[in-house]
Amino acid sequence: MASSYVVPAPVVRRVLGYFAPVNRTGGASIPTVFDAAEMGSFALDAPPAPWVSLGWMKNFARRAGSRTAAILTGVPAAVLEQTRETLDAEVSCEFLSWTKLTMALATGSQHMNLLEPASGAAGAADGGTAAAAKVIQTGATATVLPMAGADAASFGVGQTVAVDVDYTGQAGFVGSPVGGAYVKTPLTDVDYVRRVTLNVGQVATVSTSGLTLAAALPGGAPVAGMKAQAVVGFVDREGGSFFQEWSGLFVMEGSQGERIFYYYPRLQALSGAAEAESVLKQSSTMARVMLRGAWRALPVVDGLDGERVVCYRSLLMKAV
Repeated sequence: MASSYVVPAPVVRRVLGYFAPVNRTGGASIPTVFDAAEMGSFALDAPPAPWVSLGWMKNFARRAGSRTAAILTGVPAAVLEQTRETLDAEVSCEFLSWTKLTMALATGSQHMNLLEPASGAAGAADGGTAAAAKVIQTGATATVLPMAGADAASFGVGQTVAVDVDYTGQAGFVGSPVGGAYVKTPLTDVDYVRRVTLNVGQVATVSTSGLTLAAALPGGAPVAGMKAQAVVGFVDREGGSFFQEWSGLFVMEGSQGERIFYYYPRLQALSGAAEAESVLKQSSTMARVMLRGAWRALPVVDGLDGERVVCYRSLLMKAV
């Protein structure tokens, strides 16, 4: 091998994580593709759409669980060749921040929005009857939500909003931009899709013509029929039968500008909600609570040669 292609063992500080939606409609899982050759030089704080940055993480670990088996022949039996008996991999980490997406990724089932309650609504563990959703008018973008002045005035700067369609009795995956839940039998809650949607944003400004968000909605520009509801917090549950599915990308940047990428086309939660405590050095009575996530990698068929794979590891060298 030519010496120009030799890269010393990279020296890295921490790992950055990015996740993107998997399209699960139509009975097939279609992951978000990451091409290290075309996309690998992106600015780490501005990932290409639809990848969403989860920031720095600690204790990143991955484990290859694939097993091989020997094919024996002859007397006495000797190994003729090997075959891959199982295909399995796991990845885990601890998030250094709590956000809508990191909380969703660190739980094993639905992750829901606590919608602002209606006046006098009875309490419920995952939120009672919600205040009426506000209609988004035509001309909306991923950051601008036009609506009637009175509707816009019901929101405040800094407030989180959930943007999605009414629930009308549909079954299957619901929620944008990734299925936030799977409905097996019809429900009666018109706000259910907005309860489970990952399509949330923070209000930056409020005017008589609508809302402007601080960042683009993960699902892009709202489609016809979507409405907005105020969110006061988030809630997830231990248990349930639903598994979220995401594409995952983990990046290590070396001190010389080289990058190592771990691209998992399909990841599903491996365990339920869990936290990790990190004691603050200056006080033994205080600890930082971090979200802990663990996922199992599911296979995809590589169109290049038809092989089934669970992870792609890439090295991108800095041009000199």
